[in-house]
Amino acid sequence: MSEDKKINPDAAVDDHEQPFLDHLIELRTRILRSFALVALLFIPIYYYSTPLFEWIAAPLIAVLPEGTKMVAIQVASPFIVPFKLSAYCALFIGIPFLLHQLWGFIAPGLYRHEKKFAYPLLFSSVVLFYCGISFAYYLVFPLVFEFFFNIAPNVAEVMPDITYYLDFIMKMFLAFGLAFEIPVATFLLAWTGISTADKMARKRPYVIIGCFIVGMLMTPPDVVSQLLLAIPSWLLFEFGVIMARFVEKKDAEEKSDEPSL
Repeated sequence: MSEDKKINPDAAVDDHEQPFLDHLIELRTRILRSFALVALLFIPIYYYSTPLFEWIAAPLIAVLPEGTKMVAIQVASPFIVPFKLSAYCALFIGIPFLLHQLWGFIAPGLYRHEKKFAYPLLFSSVVLFYCGISFAYYLVFPLVFEFFFNIAPNVAEVMPDITYYLDFIMKMFLAFGLAFEIPVATFLLAWTGISTADKMARKRPYVIIGCFIVGMLMTPPDVVSQLLLAIPSWLLFEFGVIMARFVEKKDAEEKSDEPSL
């Protein structure tokens, strides 16, 4: 190792450039590993797909009248629904490994100070995504389903279809999981220099409107679920702005501590 690389560890990043074909081969390898893990997780999850669907359907079953069951309208629904549920769950459970593969692909091109923030970002992204799913399951679903069935006409017998229900909850899981990534997005905007905490704070009115528009598009057409997505998204944005100010302050302190040439 040369003296320059000993003094500046980031010099190796600039000196070591792989050919474009090598990048494609490595990307293909990591994608195949990701597919292999999802397929491997799918097998045991599919075996327990029946109790898993019962757990997923618990918030809905809790508000249905006594003795009421869900229905399968389509002929192939009893097979397709457990298959899709197992595939979704395998993908959600495998997110840490998928992000690790993504990190392994981009890490060689990052400098040391960039890698210092990458690990906390990866960890927080996974935790926040799972927090969003938990928030939807334990708080949003009971309130939304209770609202839906309380306003149902007395002449109508509520018998939800398992296919539509699975599509509904997966859409909600994805919406709330991504919404909880807002602090990471604001942190990245400040870290990369694309924006600053002050600029993002000045755009607060537009962000609030955007949160309600996204809540309107990503949730059912009812006020309860829209508010339960829009308000946490706004609060998470405010938390992200606070984190962005912290990053900017820390960067300013590090620059002031650097010896002048």
